[in-house]
Amino acid sequence: MFNFDSFDIKLETEFVGRNFIYCDEINSTNSDLLANKKLYKKSGTVLFAEKQLKGKGRKDRTWQSAKGLNLTLSILLAKDIVAELNINQLNLAASLTVALAIENLYQLRTELKWPNDVLINSKKVAGILIETTVKGSKIERVVVGFGINLNQIVFQGDFNYPPTSLKLESKVNIDRELVLAEVLNTFEELLMKMQEQPESILEEWRNKCKMIGDKITITDGEKSTSGTFYDIDDNGYLLLKRNDVIEKIHFGDVSLI
Repeated sequence: MFNFDSFDIKLETEFVGRNFIYCDEINSTNSDLLANKKLYKKSGTVLFAEKQLKGKGRKDRTWQSAKGLNLTLSILLAKDIVAELNINQLNLAASLTVALAIENLYQLRTELKWPNDVLINSKKVAGILIETTVKGSKIERVVVGFGINLNQIVFQGDFNYPPTSLKLESKVNIDRELVLAEVLNTFEELLMKMQEQPESILEEWRNKCKMIGDKITITDGEKSTSGTFYDIDDNGYLLLKRNDVIEKIHFGDVSLI
């Protein structure tokens, strides 16, 4: 069972996680936070679920997580914060959040895979899904979803990248309340840094992305493009070098050649 007292004493944020909603089962934490505007209004609201019945990742891929073993949660950012955010940079900041939290707590070396996966030993330990609601031309609400494998040791299904968990990598049982508090603490810290020093988020992300400089293939649906992962730009888009021409990539799955 989730220990609320243990979590609360470790939470050091001003607003992220201070409105905390716990669910035993829910279809999707992201979908619920986006849909229920009257119920969920406060920026920093966290919706945490022991099990998602329709958990999802990028491109509506299924995100499967064993009940009670991992972290599946979403954070709401409402109008008061959204106007000041670069959503693409937020994508990088969210994955960087998980990487830093893992390293701070367990001294495991993490890597970041564009656009928003967290790897340990070339295996996926966490993924991020950011979704928005738009009114006219303005973004009204942003929901940042986190799926982090903690104590699960068996994974079934087909995966683009082999999955792993902190327990498999560290060989110890993982304190879920400690990791959740560390993730929320770090997320709020990076959120503030995004507004004051966005270039520092980009630089930290670059330092953890080992693919920069490598030959890669970008796959988006039926289309595949190959070249050198040259860099990311100020918005977090991937810059692909092909025949001395730099092409900006907005979406796609990255794999090494």
